[in-house]
Amino acid sequence: MSILKTCNVKYTYDGKKPVLKNISAEFEAGKIYAILGTSGCGKTTLLSLLGGLDSPSEGRVLFREEDILKGGLAGHRKHNVAFVFQSYNLIDYMTAVENVALTAKLAPLPVLERLGLTKEEARRNVLKLSGGQQQRVAIARALASDAGVILADEPTGNLDEDTAAEIMDILRECAHERKKCVIVVTHSIDLAQQADVIFRLKKGELVL
Repeated sequence: MSILKTCNVKYTYDGKKPVLKNISAEFEAGKIYAILGTSGCGKTTLLSLLGGLDSPSEGRVLFREEDILKGGLAGHRKHNVAFVFQSYNLIDYMTAVENVALTAKLAPLPVLERLGLTKEEARRNVLKLSGGQQQRVAIARALASDAGVILADEPTGNLDEDTAAEIMDILRECAHERKKCVIVVTHSIDLAQQADVIFRLKKGELVL
């Protein structure tokens, strides 16, 4: 049974340019999904709709069979989904531990250490961390929440190949062992091939 679903979702910019066309898809807990597509094809827009950052022009997004508009988009973002943004979206005057603690249901430090940060690094201001370390903090923030769905926008885009592989292993573990639904948008075929299910977004349409 799906935890997250889109039903005939359409999205247009300014009511004119169609970005997404009649997208219907189901996402289950315990699996990692990749949405593959070129830059500008609408991947991030689709992720925003799934996460309640925006509303479809037409169609519905359902969480556990209920329209996310019914409980409010803010409630959906707060309780049901956790984001990993490509730009990190960390609070720059806080440490790594403090950033994770903002949304954590788990103790922040063990999660950060699982992602490769030392105790010393975890207690540093995030601006004193490398780009790869900041990305790990952003991922830790999502993993430490109790949200059933993790939405990741190019989560390995700023990382070297070895680190990217480690991050994908962690996301896959999060899906398979912690039974979360993990949805990753990417333009990397290599990264997408590590997912359980691959969708391709092309010309506004989503296909397996």
